[in-house]
Amino acid sequence: MAGQLNPHLLLAVPLAPLAGSAIAGLLGTKFFGNLVGRTVSHSATILGVLVAFIISCFTLSAVMDGASYNATLYQWMNVGGLKLEVGFLVDSLTAMMMCVVTFVSLMVHIYTIGYMKEDEGYNRFFAYISLFTFAMLMLVMSNNFLQLFFGWEAVGLVSYLLIGFWYTKPTAIYANMKAFLVNRVGDFGFILGIGLLVAYAGSMNYTEVFAKKEQLLALTLPGTDWMLITVACICLFIGAMGKSAQFPLHVWLPDSMEGPTPISALIHAATMVTAGIFMVARMSPLFELSDTALSFILIIGSITALFMGFLGIIQNDIKRVVAYSTLSQLGYMTVALGASAYSVAVFHLMTHAFFKALLFLAAGSVIIGMHHDQDIRNMGGLRKYMPITWITSLLGSLALIGTPFFSGFYSKDSIIEAVQASHLAGAGFAQFAVLAGVFVTAFYSFRMYFLVFHGEERFGKAHDHGHHDHDAHDDHDAHDEHHGLAPGQKPHESPMVVWLPLVLLAIPSVIVGFMTIEPMLFGEFFKGVIVVDEAHQAMEELKHEFHGPIAMAVHALTSLPFWLALSGVVTSYIFYMVKPAIPAAIKKNMTPIYNLLDNKYYLDRFNEIVFAGGARLLGDGFWKFGDKGLIDGLVVNGSAKLVGWLSSGVRLFQTGYIYHYAFVMIIGVLGSLTYFVLPLLFAK
Repeated sequence: MAGQLNPHLLLAVPLAPLAGSAIAGLLGTKFFGNLVGRTVSHSATILGVLVAFIISCFTLSAVMDGASYNATLYQWMNVGGLKLEVGFLVDSLTAMMMCVVTFVSLMVHIYTIGYMKEDEGYNRFFAYISLFTFAMLMLVMSNNFLQLFFGWEAVGLVSYLLIGFWYTKPTAIYANMKAFLVNRVGDFGFILGIGLLVAYAGSMNYTEVFAKKEQLLALTLPGTDWMLITVACICLFIGAMGKSAQFPLHVWLPDSMEGPTPISALIHAATMVTAGIFMVARMSPLFELSDTALSFILIIGSITALFMGFLGIIQNDIKRVVAYSTLSQLGYMTVALGASAYSVAVFHLMTHAFFKALLFLAAGSVIIGMHHDQDIRNMGGLRKYMPITWITSLLGSLALIGTPFFSGFYSKDSIIEAVQASHLAGAGFAQFAVLAGVFVTAFYSFRMYFLVFHGEERFGKAHDHGHHDHDAHDDHDAHDEHHGLAPGQKPHESPMVVWLPLVLLAIPSVIVGFMTIEPMLFGEFFKGVIVVDEAHQAMEELKHEFHGPIAMAVHALTSLPFWLALSGVVTSYIFYMVKPAIPAAIKKNMTPIYNLLDNKYYLDRFNEIVFAGGARLLGDGFWKFGDKGLIDGLVVNGSAKLVGWLSSGVRLFQTGYIYHYAFVMIIGVLGSLTYFVLPLLFAK
């Protein structure tokens, strides 16, 4: 059914969640009189996202049959020949993203009914997550930079509202401000990149900008010998570094755990953090023009993939372990982008969305069972109390570490092979980082899994270590100080509304990679959508070595990544199940390294001193010298003092005697003659 998609149906995809958000946010909150109850709020938002998901599935089916859509829906204004428009570009990349975003969002919506049932802000939360879905859909469906930037900023704004959802908690207020400010740094680069492209291409429309790529390639940045396209692409990627939490703009992501668990799943799995990866893949025709930009992406992704994984090893908060695994996996996606394997990066984005949403929601289910205790040192043996949460967590963990036949294996292995085929500067370090990251990921993932679900039961006891001082405790009542099970209490499986999304997410976490690797990476799924230059051979080499998903999984059993992952699992089992004295001894004997990891490489401290301190110093300087000294002191008070001084001089002649006034008049006339007549005399 090749042809054009129906624009009215496409418009319903972002507008349905927006309508649900409006119903819950306007009619279901105290601000507007709480006109509708909880049932109407969650029903309206879930229905909105369900409609969006169904239409997205039909759209994907139509796109695979050859249909597409690229047109303007609404022209806002014309400014000097520059058109500001709202429009959709729906191709295979967009359709796949639409399905992933709406499916994960639908699972999170359903899960939220059970997770947030005791929370006062129930309706407000549903309004926010539906609005978040709308913003992400506007971002991925856009066909121009203006709408892309609107969606980009909208997901940032709603994430601020969600991370600080419990606005009475000081830690939540700090975390959402941190996320907002760090993203502003990235967004500054992003808007500079957009500005450069718009200035020299003369259009905001993707297709029109891509059509002028040869002209852009010939230009240099005025006043320098830098290639304009390199500078523009690096600026765009700085935007992606903020949104997709790449080093050093990653610092906001672990703190985003201050929000309720459902939003952790939504931010980390399908929306927001994947926006940067999607944007670079969408801009592949431009990024392919600059090897310098691709090398920069490759190195930044490698640092993130390896060094953020190390931080996951020492975390004790169940959600923070999963958060650091998100950082590491985003690093893997970025490495694939740098190796020009854009389709592999997007493939990993898709598989990761399912198993990461599963792991976050499973962590939330554990938190419910543990009465809001998030410290994995207080858990153990939950397998027999929470069987559904246990089995789905195991499936998610196996997908995360790249176990053959699981979805994460196909995408992760493809990234490792693509990096090995890359010849860019930095590829050697990237190859080491992604291989070492396999062991690290397996180790911290199964450290969490074993400590939570196996071994001795450590709940319902007095714990001398208390909670980790960096932990962000997820509670339905921000004022409730009690966390954890009381002595004698046992955990319990979560209600069906909580475990059903886990089961539904576990299915694609296992099978989606096996089913889609061939069309997405080696078929024509992304043909004409993702552009790869002939000089970059990574995808060609992958295609040459691929002999089907079964052969790939069987061959992997003899490959280095598989044995690294297996050794990571075995090491974690020995360390935490058999000989727990070993990690304790390592921690004791390697205190400096432990402190370095515990303080997150001191990057927060560095940002606090250099950037926050520098901003305060600059602010003080502007205030003291600019505001107080120059504006208040010289301009405002100085002019007043000058008038006062002149007035006090003039006042001396206001005596009441006629001869004094006559004298002043004569002096005035003499002065005027001197000023006006003398120059004329000298001119002659």
